[in-house]
Parts: sequence; structure tokens; C-alpha cells
Amino acid sequence: MITAIVLIKTSVDRIPEIAERIAALENVSEVFSVTGTYDLIAIVRVKEHEDLAEVIPGRISKIPGVEGTDTHVAFRTYSQHDLEAAFAIGLDN
Repeated sequence: MITAIVLIKTSVDRIPEIAERIAALENVSEVFSVTGTYDLIAIVRVKEHEDLAEVIPGRISKIPGVEGTDTHVAFRTYSQHDLEAAFAIGLDN
């Protein structure tokens, strides 16, 4: 599974509407409204790198009110859950 973090600039007055449209897209697992340079962050998960082109420029960027995106592809995922599982290996008797 390939995970991409997509930073999205939008029309400020349409953030909730745009976020809902992005969240409804296939392969988008979460959308966050955030502070800072970007207005939204979407998490996109696909099977193949080629699928990113279909989802990000093919769908997300075409939503009216989306002004631009900046995409970061994840190499590895680290989470508290993963770390706890790794350190718990072999401790259950």
C-alpha cells in the first residue's frame, strides 16, 4: 500500500464543502482542516504509484475551489501502535 500526504490550498470560504468532496473520493482515507500555509491535508492510500495520478491531479485537483496541491509520498509509517507492538514481541507468555 502506498500512502501519500496531500497538502491542499483551497478557497477559504469553501473549506468545509471541499473537504467533504475530497473525503468522499475513493482512496482518500482522511481529510484534515489545518492551520498554516495549507488549508487541508488529505491522506491518500493506493496500491500502485500510477494510481496517485488518477486520484490527486485526476480527481482532487479538479474539484472546484482547489487552488493547488503539494504531495509527499511516505516511505514508512510509524505510529504509537506499531512501536508498542514491536516492543511487545515475545513478552506474552
